[in-house]
Amino acid sequence: MGEDEQGLFGEGAFQPAGKEPKAVKASQKKHYEGHRERLRQRFAEAGSDALSDYELLEMMLFRSVPRADTKVPAKALLERFGSIGEVLGAPEHRLKEVTGIGDAAARDLKLVAALTQRMLRAEVRGREVLSSWSQVLDYCRAAMAYEAREEFRILFLDKKNLLIRDERQQTGTVDHTPVYPREVVRRALELSASAIILVHNHPSGDPTPSRADIEMTRMIIATAEPMGITVHDHIIIGKEGHASMKGLQLI
Repeated sequence: MGEDEQGLFGEGAFQPAGKEPKAVKASQKKHYEGHRERLRQRFAEAGSDALSDYELLEMMLFRSVPRADTKVPAKALLERFGSIGEVLGAPEHRLKEVTGIGDAAARDLKLVAALTQRMLRAEVRGREVLSSWSQVLDYCRAAMAYEAREEFRILFLDKKNLLIRDERQQTGTVDHTPVYPREVVRRALELSASAIILVHNHPSGDPTPSRADIEMTRMIIATAEPMGITVHDHIIIGKEGHASMKGLQLI
């Protein structure tokens, strides 16, 4: 079976659905090549604000889809998933359901997502978390907002509320993640953490805490408190925003 793309950020020939017809007109190739150059020029001269979301995705796809017009798949990605964040958060198999997106393009999009998460995590690590709350939320949204299944994550803090470790503890189904308070506290003790922040996502998009979320959080607090571990907050992340149980006065 013929490859439809070159490898990760490759520059090899693109042959959609088999081999490219031999009689491709030079003017057809120049059309998208000229368009690419104009986009690059606009980006270089005016920056990303001068380009729409689909145009930025077009440029992202230039290297993984080097021999075709990338406008159509870029627009199709946004139409399918709704936003750049949701495109980057989508799993590879769903990205490849979009016409024009093969293995290499899907991997490249996930690479950008991974780099974005690393950048945001670096802005939080080693900083006083409670005074860097917006950066914490940005990182959590990038890491979890568009996941198809619930994930439970813990931020472990030292006595100065500096981030020691960020760990994903559990992955569940579309609407449930099993969490065991004793395991949460055990891990905090292993890391010599003095405080923790609980984070999980709602794949439905609505970050409103459920009754089960509230009860589980209170159980963790009751288990952690005798061990000298403070639970600062439980943040729920959704595509529509976030909810803080502390801010809602639920804990």
